[in-house]
Amino acid sequence: MHEVEYRSSGVPLEEYELTRRDHRRQKQSEESRQWARRQVDEDNAKCRADPAMAERRRQAFEGAWKLLQSFKKQDHEIMRWRVRLYCGHIIETEAHYTYTDPLSAGASSKRCPECGTDGSTIVAFEPIGLRAEPPEPTEPTPPPPPKKPTRAELERRVKALEKENERLRTKLSG
Repeated sequence: MHEVEYRSSGVPLEEYELTRRDHRRQKQSEESRQWARRQVDEDNAKCRADPAMAERRRQAFEGAWKLLQSFKKQDHEIMRWRVRLYCGHIIETEAHYTYTDPLSAGASSKRCPECGTDGSTIVAFEPIGLRAEPPEPTEPTPPPPPKKPTRAELERRVKALEKENERLRTKLSG
């Protein structure tokens, strides 16, 4: 596993005053949610009107779900995050360890398990740690490739080899 430098934003466990940016992000999230809900409702209406389309859609979703399930990650690949939601509650969330924060992992909002608010944006977050420690490598890691010699080092080596060559020629001929 490679090292990742995780970001924090605010301190979820401390007092938190919502900012204008937080209010704006929550409003944008709610508007996006409403737009998406309208799109889904329109699409559902089309599927109800066309059973063949509904069946194709069901099969496509089933295939996508199976594909997603095939990408199970190990516990040492999952980073846990403590987040403060717009509603004020603090929860834990998870993302693949390669993401530097929960927002870049696509988790800009969550359903709050305490108050039930759906789509409460994340206003503060901090990494907690991996679900589990990475396993010890089974094979030792290979040593880094040797450093390329400098021109001066190569010239010294050539001189030494020429000297050795001359010594051997003299010994052979004499």
